Amino acid sequence: MTGSVRWVFYFTHFLFLLFKNNDKIVVMKTLTKEIWMNVPRRREIVSIHNEVESLVEQSGVKDGLVLINAMHITASVFINDNESGLHHDYEVWLEKLAPEKPHSQYHHNGYEDNADAHMKRQVMGREVVVAITDGKLHLGPWEHIFYYEFDGKRRKRLLVKIIGE
Repeated sequence: MTGSVRWVFYFTHFLFLLFKNNDKIVVMKTLTKEIWMNVPRRREIVSIHNEVESLVEQSGVKDGLVLINAMHITASVFINDNESGLHHDYEVWLEKLAPEKPHSQYHHNGYEDNADAHMKRQVMGREVVVAITDGKLHLGPWEHIFYYEFDGKRRKRLLVKIIGE
């Protein structure tokens, strides 16, 4: 987008940027929200889809992007089918790639016992970015947003950052 920033307004956790672009005023909105959760198991897939949809609606953004990222190095955010068999297959596959035990197989494990969680996160990725079109997540028919915890049993958070007009 060409143009220059004219005004910046802070309204609670919203930020509005006004651009003059080819004699058209464009209002860019942002919303930043951290979602905190307690995952009771060491590894678990948690749907965050509805929470993200709700935040997109709250933001008022009609055309833009939403970034969702895990704020911990032993967790991941991913998009795939909301199907329990597939989730089980992920668990089995990742455990074959980076088995949790024996803990002694990893140089990282000493003070901690979570080297496998770091590796699983590396495979599954840190974040996703989704287009927003007409105020809705622009996803395929079976796409669903998940948080995947690899070293739970404690309080964790993820970041949702929405920007657009």
